[in-house]
Amino acid sequence: MTKTNAARLLDSEGISYELVSYDVDESDLSASSVAAKLHQDIGQVFKTLVLRGDKTGVFICIIPGNKELDLKKAAKVSGNKNAAMVLMKEILELTGYIRGGCSPVGMKKKYPTYIDENCILYDHIYISAGIRGLQMKISPDDLILVTGSEICSLTQT
Repeated sequence: MTKTNAARLLDSEGISYELVSYDVDESDLSASSVAAKLHQDIGQVFKTLVLRGDKTGVFICIIPGNKELDLKKAAKVSGNKNAAMVLMKEILELTGYIRGGCSPVGMKKKYPTYIDENCILYDHIYISAGIRGLQMKISPDDLILVTGSEICSLTQT
């Protein structure tokens, strides 16, 4: 299994994780599809979203795969009045990752990062390892530590 930039960064920080591969269906990159292929609870498979705020610029939100981002909450916690998802064509340039393989670990630049409070419900969660078809199983505490994430409410109720 190939080590990604995200995995190498965790190795250099001495953070424990497990790489888990799955078959990619290019027509369905959804978190629910990934969870089904991993035979895991969709609430434990987190997706990494790249947003832009009207005041602070680019920031990252990490939310459970079974939830929808609340843009008003995301804007507020990040110090913005408004926030919107960045265009898909911008993701690679901003993060170094592609859609369906965007990891919150090891992005080209360190962006303010926010993780949904549901992460603390689990001993470990799954996040993209930086390429399609590869997830990282990691403790939420370790992910928070390595990304400098702030725990907050980010999803619609």
